[in-house]
Amino acid sequence: MTDTVLVTYGTTNGSTAQIAEAVADILRKDGLTVESRPARSVTGVAPYGAVVVGGALYAGRWHKDARRFVRRHRVELAERPVWFFSSGPLDASAAERDIPPVRGVQRTMVRLDVREHVTFGGRLEEGAKGRMAGMILRSGKGGDFRDFGAIEAWAHRIAEALAHT
Repeated sequence: MTDTVLVTYGTTNGSTAQIAEAVADILRKDGLTVESRPARSVTGVAPYGAVVVGGALYAGRWHKDARRFVRRHRVELAERPVWFFSSGPLDASAAERDIPPVRGVQRTMVRLDVREHVTFGGRLEEGAKGRMAGMILRSGKGGDFRDFGAIEAWAHRIAEALAHT
């Protein structure tokens, strides 16, 4: 069994943070010690036996905080089990099929030997920050497309994998 698990994330409007918190809650229910923190606030990964990194998707890229976190801690991340998730499609596509990681995330996965990546639907609702968010909302394409059942199932798989390490 691994020591403390870090669940960290890059988010702008909070949807990815809520997914990360849901993952952390499930891991705790499965008996793991978990710390959940925004990626920009993590100064090191040495205290963690495993790491889950989530990033909101914006224009085909992971949130800058998630990208910076992985780049800054790449050496230590390569030495422990790591899982990635992305959030972002503002439609039902993530619930209907596997969506592969965006190119930059895929390259990082190979370099770090990431165990698994999954893409979850996103959420964009009134009051969201950003010019692009406003444009999307005005076009009627906002909403909440997160599937918390799928998020829970994925977190259980992580806990199961960690129970066997």
